[in-house]
Parts: sequence; C-alpha cells; structure tokens
Amino acid sequence: MASIPGTRRTGIAAVATKGARILFCTALGLIAGCSGCPGEQETSKPLEVVTEKSTPVAGGSWIEGSIGDAEILLPLIAGDSSSYDIIGLVYCSLVGFDNNLEMQPDVAESWEVLDDGLRIRFKIRSDAFWHDGKPVTADDVIFTVRTLLDPNTPTAYRSNFDLLDTVRKVGKDTVEFVYKEPYAPAMTRIASLYLLPRHLLQDQDLLGSPLARNPVGCGPYVFERWEEKREILLKRNPRWHRGPANIDGYIYRVIPDTATMFLELQSFGVDQMGLSAQQYKYQTDNARFKKSFRTLEYSDFIYTYFGFNLERPMFQDRNVRRALAHAVNKQEIVDGVLFGLGQPAQGPYRPGMWFYKDTVSDPEFDPDRARQMLDAAGWVDSDDDGIRDKDGVPFKFEIITNQGNVARKQVGEILQQRFRDVGIDVGLRIIEWATFLNEFVDKNNFDAIILGWQTGIDPDQYAMWHSSKTGPREFN
Repeated sequence: MASIPGTRRTGIAAVATKGARILFCTALGLIAGCSGCPGEQETSKPLEVVTEKSTPVAGGSWIEGSIGDAEILLPLIAGDSSSYDIIGLVYCSLVGFDNNLEMQPDVAESWEVLDDGLRIRFKIRSDAFWHDGKPVTADDVIFTVRTLLDPNTPTAYRSNFDLLDTVRKVGKDTVEFVYKEPYAPAMTRIASLYLLPRHLLQDQDLLGSPLARNPVGCGPYVFERWEEKREILLKRNPRWHRGPANIDGYIYRVIPDTATMFLELQSFGVDQMGLSAQQYKYQTDNARFKKSFRTLEYSDFIYTYFGFNLERPMFQDRNVRRALAHAVNKQEIVDGVLFGLGQPAQGPYRPGMWFYKDTVSDPEFDPDRARQMLDAAGWVDSDDDGIRDKDGVPFKFEIITNQGNVARKQVGEILQQRFRDVGIDVGLRIIEWATFLNEFVDKNNFDAIILGWQTGIDPDQYAMWHSSKTGPREFN
C-alpha cells in the first residue's frame, strides 16, 4: 500500500491475485492472494500466474475492493485514502520510492542537491506526456507548486513547503527548488507532490474543475470511467514514460460491507480487499482458502484514534479529556477487536521506526482515577440518574465513525460501555463514507470521532495535528 502522508486510511488489507486524543492501536497489515482463480469475471479476465523465476505476462485486469468511494481526484485537494488509491495510479511525481523505500526517478530524469541542500535541481525527461498527449514540462512543476502555495487553494499539504523560498526554471527542461534553509525531508515532500497539468487547470477553480471527476494525469493508468458509489475504471497508459504496466486495466469496486466483499473475494469478484482481523484469523485458515489464496503479514504505518471536537464545551477541559483516556482499556480493544493483531499505540508512530519512543507516558487504564478527575472537574451525578452533569447539563455526547469498518464500530461499542461505567452517556452513529467525510468530518460537525491515519515514513505530523491546521479541507 502506498504511504501517502495525511490520508485517511481504513484498516487491514488483503489481496487476491491469480499467480490528547486517545490512540488505540497500530494495525498489523494482512495480505491474502489467490493463485488459481477459476473462470473469468464479467469485468476482468484472470491474470497469469507468475512465479519468482517466470517473466511477467501482460494482460488482464486488477480489481480492488473498497468500503468507500473516492471523494475527489485532484491531488492537492484530496485527503482520503480511496481518492489517493486512484490518484497514485493516474498522476506522476518528479521522484518516487521503490519497494525498498529508496528514491527513484519518475518525471525527473535526474536531480542534484546543491549549496548544502539549499537548492535541489531536477531535469525533466523528454518522454513524459500527459494523458491528452501534451508533454510534461518544467512549467507544469512550477504551476503545481505555486497552486499549492496559493492561500486560496483549499489544501492540507501547504505546510510541506513552508521552507521553500521559490521554484524556478533553469533552462528549458530544468526546474530548481530553492529553500530558505536546509530542509531534511525536502525530497520526501517533493516525492509526495503529484503534478498538475498547467494547460488544463491554469486560471481555474480547482474544486469546480472537470478534472476533479475526470482526471488527466501522466501516470501508468489513464482514467476511463467513474460510476459513483459503484466503481472506477482505469486503463493502461501505453505511453507511460517508465514503460507500459503489465496489467491492462484497474477496477476499483465500492462494496460498503466487508462481509459481502469477502464473499466477492472468494468468488474472485475482487482481487484485493481490506480484511478484518476476524476474517483473517478465523475465515482464511482452511484448505480451500489456502489452495486459492496467498497470505502475508506486515506491520503497517496505520493507527486508529478516538478524537474530540474541541469546540464542544465538555472537551475543552484537559483534565476531562485525560479522565476519558484513563477510562479506556486499549489492550482490551487490541485483544477483543483485533484479536491480538495489533498493539496499543503510544502516539502516532509505528514501533520499530527510528523516531519511535517507547518511553512516552500514557494514561493507564484506571476507571477510579477517571471518576476522581471528573469529580474534580465538576462533573458529578447530582440527581442520581447514573449520568454525570454540570450546571444542569448532562455529560452526553455522540461518537461517529464510517460505515463498512467493523473494527471501528466495535471500538465504538467498547467505548460506549467504558464511558458509561464512569457516568457518561454516549451514543454511536455509523455513517456512509462519502457523507461521513463531506457532511461531518470536513465540516467539523461531530462531538467525537473514530478514524485512522496512515502516516508514512516521515515522522513529521504537522499537517495532521498542528493547531493551525484546522481550516477548510485541512486535517486537524
């Protein structure tokens, strides 16, 4: 799975192929693959089995299942994982990462770091083209950066280039990024910057552009069709500058229910899906599944969190938020929801990374301490109805999360009970993905939320959690 900084990401993954928020847990990524899928699908022909010693065979389609549809297919605007699943195939960057997380060229033919990191110069390759046939140029790079830095652009990624002084052309096919001071993650930030076609977007409102739903990129796949809440179809780009991909087509199927999607996986209606921990642990350990599918385990850059809306008066007291943290047993969630396939999170970083610190203090599970802190904050049960109140207002709020993610629903149910144990009345509401993002998350229209992030290899979480990042389409 691609590591896109700041994308909302849903849980554990599976693949089938022929051939003071409360952070709960880091997820263990799980992948299953099929190596003998019989028959052909209406929308896809099966892929050739490829062993380590064989040569990849061109053809076929790849079908990925998703519980949620894409939101918008413009890189600077999109913030959800479904959108970036498509963006990563349609668009291109100056540079990218290989499977070993080593930097590799994309649209940039070469690059050099000058003046101790103050300047980074990229030479644009001459064989890179937009899907409409126009060449990718240094002007496209400059246009993309300037659009990102424009304060009128509703983007969450502007802070990635706060230390950039200017971007300029140095010759016809060369562009230079000039920094105010050396910036260690500069290349990582540039790698995450998908380029925009200047000739199609100049002087346009991005949100109102036709490219929001009919993108024109320069990546390995060309956008073909988007049937809302059903599927997105892409086809192989025969002129891709890095050589045509082996797979002819990519189909992104929207199936909001993971149980239904798992049935589709087993009948080869999808080649890849996100498995719940229960599915992985108890529904894949049989001879039929093992004959047709391949499974992998890996530690992912994902965590799930319970977040407070700090505009709600009851959450503005730090001691109240800390009391709620003491009321939660994170190990109970890992054991009961993830069946042990994860671990309690001590912050947003994946264990094992160089920037992870296992000495960070964490409010331990202590309901008595939670009750004492709520008492001290003035939230007491004055009328003996079992619910705390303050100044005549009961401590009552609603948690929202997205449809299709069984684990988040189960987390919400555990939280309901744990908060009820310390005298707080909590409701739980499950909302369809697109509505969840557009009407609730992006509009800050909630009391509390269960959501997740995939963070990537860069430890800088500024765009997600800094207090200044609360504007339109930003992530905090």
